[in-house]
Amino acid sequence: MKIAVKDIVNTVTQTEMDAGKLSAQFDVEVSEGKKVTLPTVFEGEAREDLVKLAVASSRANRRQAYGSRAHVGKRRPMAGMKHSVEWWGKGRGVSRIMRRTGSRRGAQNPHTLGGRRAHGPKVEKDWSRKLNAKQRHAARNAALVATVSMETVAARGHRFDETVKHLPIVLGSYTEVVDGKSVEYDIETFNHGSATRKAAAIFTELGLGPDLDRARNGRKIRAGKATMRGRVHKTPKSMLLVVKEKAGLAKAVRNLPGVDVVAAKDLCAEDLAPGGALGRLTVFTASALEAMN
Repeated sequence: MKIAVKDIVNTVTQTEMDAGKLSAQFDVEVSEGKKVTLPTVFEGEAREDLVKLAVASSRANRRQAYGSRAHVGKRRPMAGMKHSVEWWGKGRGVSRIMRRTGSRRGAQNPHTLGGRRAHGPKVEKDWSRKLNAKQRHAARNAALVATVSMETVAARGHRFDETVKHLPIVLGSYTEVVDGKSVEYDIETFNHGSATRKAAAIFTELGLGPDLDRARNGRKIRAGKATMRGRVHKTPKSMLLVVKEKAGLAKAVRNLPGVDVVAAKDLCAEDLAPGGALGRLTVFTASALEAMN
């Protein structure tokens, strides 16, 4: 399967006033370049069952220990064990339950008011899930197949202009024109002068602007206690950029809402199908496809 790469020419203009220079303006032109052959993994079968299995395993392996330690001592007792209690002893005709000191009220037992949890989560529990290496690779390849289907990508919720005729999008050469002088850069290493704004202008000209707007406007405050734990905002997933090495381009796009960057050697099923849903909008660089071959 062959696909034409996108060659990019960016004309930078900057008006100079008496007080100084204004913000640079970018006029991006995209043209189709030479055709490259996609790796054979794009021609396989999109197996959703394998992808969901791999994503569940990946998320389980990242899960941190949660629970209370029963024997941490008086320094930091667990919830429900913070009372000064005593046992009255046998022969009083009452149940053998610890009582608050100086009181008849029971404490610390699971069925008493304010007592500990009966069978709470334990720190020592292992949440990890083992997955064979062949299954992981097969799941990644199955997720790659889904990125080629425009119907699957659109069904996942991604948006793009009608000018997008095929997926995936492959970035080719990058040329920058400043004051009439044109200089060609490796698109993975460019990171000079408003790099994030340049990357946003490039993606917009490629027809991916609606998806960037969807992620930016869909950012909302998360409900629940997670707002107190450093997870205040929730942002929809936008496009995935696959590069050969994380260099200038990776740094330029990482500030765009919802956009993720991954190196080709680290690509996995969860990057291509967050939450197990197939069809993430994916952009490759030409060097990343060569690395995948």
